[in-house]
Amino acid sequence: MAQDFYTRLVYARTSPIFGAFAYYLLKLLGVEIPRCVPIGEGFELAHGGFGVVIHSRTVIGKRVKIYPGVGTGRADIYRPSHESRFEGIVIEDDVILSPGAKVLGKEGILRVGRGTVVGANAVLLESTGENELWAGVPARKVGLRP
Repeated sequence: MAQDFYTRLVYARTSPIFGAFAYYLLKLLGVEIPRCVPIGEGFELAHGGFGVVIHSRTVIGKRVKIYPGVGTGRADIYRPSHESRFEGIVIEDDVILSPGAKVLGKEGILRVGRGTVVGANAVLLESTGENELWAGVPARKVGLRP
């Protein structure tokens, strides 16, 4: 599958020469993905990904699709960083994060299992298994992916 302009910028942000330019251009376009975030092959930033904000302690697997308005980060932002028990977020292969979905970890590593779909505007606060469907606020398992 051919990569669109936005997805190319996401991969270019790790380039030693053009990385900073790509990162700041993405920010101007409304996408915040730190240069330190590793992203697997086949990543897709659907519809330009406007409003996407990814925490610096996030790992993104292969063939992950992220829609506009998705965010990852700490659920305990009221605590100073040095007091937080948040360690990071791992988004495994073949995950779909629907428009507006939030993935927020409070302690340890929050893992979004391989093939999981997080529904539109869901707020995921816990790790998932593989091939699960999660929806709601807070998100809960509502089924299995076919």
